[in-house]
Amino acid sequence: MRISVIIPAYNAVAYIERAIQSVLAQTRPAEEIIIINDGSTDNTAKVLQRYEGQIRIIHQSNAGVSAARNAGIRAATGDWIAFLDADDEWLPEKLQLQSELLIRHPTLCWVTGNFLFCRCRQNHLQSPALSEKQIPDFKRRMGETDYFDSYFQACQRDAAGNTNTMLVRKDKLLEAGLFPEGQTRIEDDDLWLRLAYLDLKVGYVSEPVAVYHTEVTNSATQQTPNPAYIDLFLSRHLCLASQTGHLALFRRCAKYKLGFWIYTLLTNNQGRAVRELLKKYGDLLSPYTRWTSYIGSLCPGLWRWNEKRKHPELE
Repeated sequence: MRISVIIPAYNAVAYIERAIQSVLAQTRPAEEIIIINDGSTDNTAKVLQRYEGQIRIIHQSNAGVSAARNAGIRAATGDWIAFLDADDEWLPEKLQLQSELLIRHPTLCWVTGNFLFCRCRQNHLQSPALSEKQIPDFKRRMGETDYFDSYFQACQRDAAGNTNTMLVRKDKLLEAGLFPEGQTRIEDDDLWLRLAYLDLKVGYVSEPVAVYHTEVTNSATQQTPNPAYIDLFLSRHLCLASQTGHLALFRRCAKYKLGFWIYTLLTNNQGRAVRELLKKYGDLLSPYTRWTSYIGSLCPGLWRWNEKRKHPELE
């Protein structure tokens, strides 16, 4: 297998070297590293010049992260595509662990994995998406397999990973239609669901393979979700899931995604937006989540107090 790595970069001078170095440090090297400089106006281009001969650089006018990733996918010579955001990084064995899983299961077209959250404004506190306490029960449920029958199943087990953990066959990305250009939020979830509608099994590496840096200043990929995009996303995928016979599975998956987005909106004091989403899509959530979210949208101070009580380690 030949792996091409796609890294979109927009005004990423503060952290692009960290991302590149993490790819160059892989114990299983990538065959190709493509950086798409998406119209940066800082010194990103100068930093990239230092790696001439080690990376391919595509320069384009600013068109957004989806267009940048798509340009990289189309230009890639590899039959497998791995993604990394410019403000994040891989752990050294990322490609090796995922390649070994794919060798064990040669019919798989897609693999993801566990990752670490790094809370950059909280003394760089790191915690895995799938915790060490969860892993024994997780492996018991998985049995002898290290893959899911569907992406929907992975979502329900808190094992969907994120963009930085994905390794996907290029032909399947093209079949699914690539990232939605012009959409600046939730564009990655949109593509993963369209891959899910192709009924692909998904490999999963339980060891962390990447570090997702949260609270990054001026990040092109970590902005607060726009409620209008959430509305559009849910409306579109309720329709697509119904058309492809995956509605019941999508609804279970959407429960987790909508819950996360509502949490993010509450964190950013967007109570009115939360109430509008609950009015249209509240039936996707459990009664408890609907009720606590609604109360939180009306009483943000009470909601923040309750979150601090539940998660004192994040103060």
